[in-house]
Amino acid sequence: MGADADNVVSEKFCPRFGMIAVEMGYVSVEQVREAMAEQIDDDFANRPHRLLGTILVDRGWMTFREVEMVLEKLFKLQQQ
Repeated sequence: MGADADNVVSEKFCPRFGMIAVEMGYVSVEQVREAMAEQIDDDFANRPHRLLGTILVDRGWMTFREVEMVLEKLFKLQQQ
């Protein structure tokens, strides 16, 4: 996903990636909280920004296919 697509997702505040991933049963609320905390820690430490799906895959909590399925649902919701 390129920077333009990231901006499209960021600008629209309909259900977010983590909320959809939880609703779809791929991760728990606690896992999303931990991934978000890691994302914030990375940002404050001036490490490269990682998307939530990337962190969840890096942690082994989601697969690439599950991330794709969440993104598909997110984009469908934004089209409505």
